[in-house]
Formats: sequence, C-alpha cells, structure tokens
Amino acid sequence: MFCIKRRLRTEHTILRMTQDDGELDSLVRKRLRALRVAQGWSLDELASRSRISPSSLSRIENGQRRLALDQLVTLARALDTSLDQLVEADTDDVIANPVIDSTHGLMRWPVKADPGMTVMRQRITTPPPDHPAAMRAHPGHEWLVVLSGTAVLMLGHRRFRVETDQAAEFPTMLPHAIGTAGGPCEIMGIFDREARRGHQTDKN
Repeated sequence: MFCIKRRLRTEHTILRMTQDDGELDSLVRKRLRALRVAQGWSLDELASRSRISPSSLSRIENGQRRLALDQLVTLARALDTSLDQLVEADTDDVIANPVIDSTHGLMRWPVKADPGMTVMRQRITTPPPDHPAAMRAHPGHEWLVVLSGTAVLMLGHRRFRVETDQAAEFPTMLPHAIGTAGGPCEIMGIFDREARRGHQTDKN
C-alpha cells in the first residue's frame, strides 16, 4: 500500500511539473544531464542503456520534449537512481541550526535524509574511564571524527589514540568509551537510530 501511495504521489508530481511547475521541470532535466555527465556518458551511451534515442534524450535535457512518466522510469533505472529521487522537489531548508544540550555539552543536528540518524558535536575534557564497567554497549553503529585535540577510544579490550582529522567507525555493541588524551578535544559523531537511542538511554 505504501509503495502504491508513493507512486501516486510521484505521478502527481510529474503531472504538476508538466502543467505549472517550470522550476521543478527544469530541475529534473538538469538532474538528468548532471547524472549522465557524472557517469562520464555521452548521449549515445545513455541511449544504448535506456533504449531512448540520442535525439530524444537531447530534447528531454534541453526542455524541448515533454517529460513522460515511462521515460523517466527508464532513465532513472539507467542512471542508477530512483524515480522518487529524480523528481524530488528542491528544498529551501538547506541550513539547519543545532539543538543545544547544555547539560551534556552537546550540539545535535538531525539528518533529514534519514530521520533516524543524528550528527553530534561534543567537547571532551576528561579521560576515558579506567574501569571496564563504565564502558557502555548497545545496538547500533557510530562514526566519529576528531576536530581538534587527541581523543582516546576504548573499544572492547583495545585502546586507540584518535588524532585531529582522524576518524573511527565501530559497532556500538562493542563496549566503548571515549575521552581525551590530555587537553580538551572536540569530536563530531554520526549515530544511527539505535546508537542514538542507546546514548540517550545512558544519559537519562
């Protein structure tokens, strides 16, 4: 049912593009050309992959031919994207401000492309815990990069120094903790839904 509804919304978007939404129509045509160029393909090569003639492709890209649903489906498949992504409307809310968590010294940004994912910036001033019981483990996956200073990542029985501009990635089911190797350090972390939930539970 969800797929049917989504396809109906997509078809409605295409109909609206052909009627009164010149900006979206132009955006889709630019996406088609940009995706083709990014693959390093000529019109002839995309034509052989999509079985749409080079002249028709040229007219589609240049706005001289109406965008038809069947052709967009074919082109999306040939360009290794989805129809939804191809006809997705442009967005004005590109810039996002952080949510400040002053209690824990955190800044968080939700990732709109994946509502289950969170980006977090944190300043760390204490070393990692000495006792293994203080390490936490929970479902999920985490990626982090050190923005300044040097961090110490405790992961299971191992200890890693993570220098400025280095990154670390690990499943959070491994017992883990992070601290500073000396002076303050700042990290930027990306958490999937389960890892984010696990960290929120730890702090509550």
